[in-house]
Amino acid sequence: MDNVQQHDKELHDAAHERDAQGEKLLEVKDLHVSFFTPAGEVKAVGGISYELGYGEVMGIVGESGSGKSQEAYAIMGLLQSPGKVIGGSITFEGEDVLAKTREEMTEFRGTRAAMIFQNPMTSLNPVYTVGNQLIEALRTHDKKISKKEAARRAMEMLELVGINNVAKRMKQYPHEFSGGMRQRVMIAMGLICHPKLLIADEPTTALDVTIQAQILELMKDLQKKTHMGIIFITHNLGVVAEICDKVSVMYAGKIVEQGAVNDIFYKPSHPYTLGLLRSMPRVDADEHERLIPIEGTPVDMLNPPDGCPFAPRCEHCMKICLQKMPPHVEIGEGHKSACWLRVLEKKKGEAFGAEGGAEERQSKKED
Repeated sequence: MDNVQQHDKELHDAAHERDAQGEKLLEVKDLHVSFFTPAGEVKAVGGISYELGYGEVMGIVGESGSGKSQEAYAIMGLLQSPGKVIGGSITFEGEDVLAKTREEMTEFRGTRAAMIFQNPMTSLNPVYTVGNQLIEALRTHDKKISKKEAARRAMEMLELVGINNVAKRMKQYPHEFSGGMRQRVMIAMGLICHPKLLIADEPTTALDVTIQAQILELMKDLQKKTHMGIIFITHNLGVVAEICDKVSVMYAGKIVEQGAVNDIFYKPSHPYTLGLLRSMPRVDADEHERLIPIEGTPVDMLNPPDGCPFAPRCEHCMKICLQKMPPHVEIGEGHKSACWLRVLEKKKGEAFGAEGGAEERQSKKED
C-alpha cells in the first residue's frame, strides 16, 4: 500500500468515527461581534445563527464588509483587538468554544478545526521551507510524533493535494511555488491534523479560473474522503453552486437568507439575494443581456440603521423596512428569509386560510 492509499485509509477511518458521533458538528446562535474603535463601535456581526452537520458544506456569501470573515475568526478564536464577541454562543460538538482558555483554543485549532486563508503568500512564512512549516503545524498539535514521522505525514499530505516530487518540494520556499501550488500547501497544512471542521476564507479569490476549478475539485474530493464539515466563505456565487450543500447570505453583519443551494439559486426570496444573482454572468443568458448592478452603497457599520440594512438599496422598500428589522420567515423546509415582503405574504396567506376555514365551517352548519 503506497503513502496516498495509506493516508486515504486513515481519512476514511476518521470519517466513520465522525459519523458515529451524531449529526450536529457546529452550532452558532445569535452571534454578535463588535470592534471598539476611537470612532465608535463597529457592529461587524449582528446576531447570526446557523448549524453545520458532519459532511455538510455551507457557503457564506456576501459583499466585502458583510462580516463573513469576522464570524469565522470568532469561531477559531482569531479575532484581532479591538474586536470582541459581545453576545451569542458557538458550540462545537456540544462544547462551548467561547468558554475555552487560550491553551484549549490552541489545541482546538488544527486538531479539531482548521482555517484556510484568502492569500497563501501572506499566510506562509517566506523564510522557512514548506516542509518545515508543515512539520511544525503537525508537531505543535501532536507532541508525541517524531520529526521523521511528521516529515512522512507532510509528504503524504502534499501528494494528496496533488503536488508532485514531494521530497524536492519539501525543501523549497513559498516563493518557489505558483499561486495555485501555495494554496494547495495551505490546504495540506489545514488538513494535516485531520480536523472535523474546515473554514475556507475565499481560498480561490487570487487564483485564475483554471486553478480555481482544480482547487474546488480537490476540496470536494477531500471532503468526501474525510466527511468533515466545511464553511466556504466567498462572494462568488459560481463557486457556491459548485461545492456547497446549503447557503447563508450575509449583508451588513446579518444573515438575510438561508437555504439549500437549489433554493437560493432557483427560489431566492430576499431582494439582496436576487440582486446578487442578477449581477452574475450566466452561460445560458441571451447574447446581449445586460447585468444589473445593485444600486447604492453598503450601510455605515458605525451607525447601522434600525430597520433592514438593505432597505436604502432595495427597490421594494416600504416604510416599515426603514423602522424595524424583519424576522426570519420560513419559506420552505430549511429555507428562510428576513424580509418584510415575506412577512406580509405569510400574514396574507394565514388570513386567507383562516377565512377559508370559517367559510367551510359556516357551510357545514348550513348543511
